[in-house]
Amino acid sequence: MDAEKKVDEFEAQLEALQKEKSLESPYVTDHPAVKASCPSVKNILLLDSEGKRVAVKYFSDDWPSNASRLTFEKSVFAKTLKTNARSEAEITLLDGYIIVYKFVHDLHFFVTAGDDENELIISNVLQGFADSVGLLLRGDVEKRTALENLDLILLCIDEIIDGGIILETDANTIAGKVASNGADGSVPFSEQTISQALATAREHFARSLLK
Repeated sequence: MDAEKKVDEFEAQLEALQKEKSLESPYVTDHPAVKASCPSVKNILLLDSEGKRVAVKYFSDDWPSNASRLTFEKSVFAKTLKTNARSEAEITLLDGYIIVYKFVHDLHFFVTAGDDENELIISNVLQGFADSVGLLLRGDVEKRTALENLDLILLCIDEIIDGGIILETDANTIAGKVASNGADGSVPFSEQTISQALATAREHFARSLLK
């Protein structure tokens, strides 16, 4: 009950701060109270069934080089490979980190955090990530489709985490923001085809690179 209470308190505090400052999620981390109180995520990993990268983002200097990151990913994959994390998410510890993970077809979803973080909150991040990817890919959650729509997945991660701080965990909200970013908003996400969603996401992604 204590863990669930902390999750509720965190979500209430984040919502209050967003309303107070009238800010969209990419800017919430500028608020010092959020930085001090919000859980921190170290990385989000999406690997294939052989442990190879599909999409990864790191929010910590714990792995300063690409080689150290690849080594960590290999260790995570090896430790979780023989587990059955398909019906629901699993949690493990590795080198002082909490790792929450779930497998969907040939894709392996991971969220890493410090071992002092709230497991329920990190689990919510993972579930939001996996479910929003499923929505954006219209249920075709497999490596081939993920690679074809990599822009969508990277933007999805951006909507969930900013600088390690959790911004959103609701899959419908995340997928809706990714699909509508860069569009005029005239076509609701639920009525967009995956091609339309990808086109608007790519436009937003290109704009972000030019900033």
